[in-house]
Amino acid sequence: MILEFVVSAIGLGALYALLTIGVALLFGVLGLLNFAYGEIVMAGGFALYLFRDQPWALAVGAALVLAVIVAVVCEVLAFRPLRNADPITLMIASFAVSLAIQSLARMTVLPRAQGVAPEPFLGQRFQLLGADISVLEIGTLVLCGLILGAVAWLMTRTSLGIQLRAAAENFEMASVLGVRANLVIPGAFAIVGLLAAAGSVVLVARQGAVSAEMGLQPMLIGVVGAVLGGLRSLKGAALGGFILGVATTLLETVLPTGLIAFRDAVLFSALIAVLVIRPQGLLSSAKVRVS
Repeated sequence: MILEFVVSAIGLGALYALLTIGVALLFGVLGLLNFAYGEIVMAGGFALYLFRDQPWALAVGAALVLAVIVAVVCEVLAFRPLRNADPITLMIASFAVSLAIQSLARMTVLPRAQGVAPEPFLGQRFQLLGADISVLEIGTLVLCGLILGAVAWLMTRTSLGIQLRAAAENFEMASVLGVRANLVIPGAFAIVGLLAAAGSVVLVARQGAVSAEMGLQPMLIGVVGAVLGGLRSLKGAALGGFILGVATTLLETVLPTGLIAFRDAVLFSALIAVLVIRPQGLLSSAKVRVS
């Protein structure tokens, strides 16, 4: 049914948009392509596992808190001392942070994938205009839509958001004009933690399991979607993630069963074609330099 495809595609697109904003926000403010982003997502999943026997709302709250704490602690301990370092140093540091968090998870409670049973109500299905739709699909669409709307409001209507936008455009100039780095940068990491936690809640509900490596795919989605839309543009990053999610759903729908395994190859080949034509991304006004 067309409606089933639309709901699934928009829901996955909104989820991917959340993930890409988390990547693009830090790149805009710090010039940091944060490869530890996936481990922040994993931290949210880790909290859902620890609180799996508690009420679902409490588990979701714990995921939000732990993801924000991990994100802010990473900024304080790993990235703040390197704030004036070159982008390559920051990228290497993010790799180190990623491996450290992943190793810690693997050596403690996640040596292998652990099941987290989704809430029963999320698996319920209902008929809508003749289409068979699950509560999880609608919930994903509503949750991601609300969070994207909240991020848009924060970035345009609050002092922190305005400072973040200014820092993303030109951090040095924004600092000269009074933007406080020690407020803006931890604020950016906290927002990234919230976005990562929301993503982890949806991913765990869809997959029913957590593992030390569960952040790899969200991190790749975030980077690819942000590059597609434009790393220097939050709107572009959101658009890139949304397009990536819709394209993924479309390929899963139209490809013959025997070719589903080649979905990612087709998807990334199309991405390469887009970047050949517009290497700066769909909505970025300036080319991204590779140091």
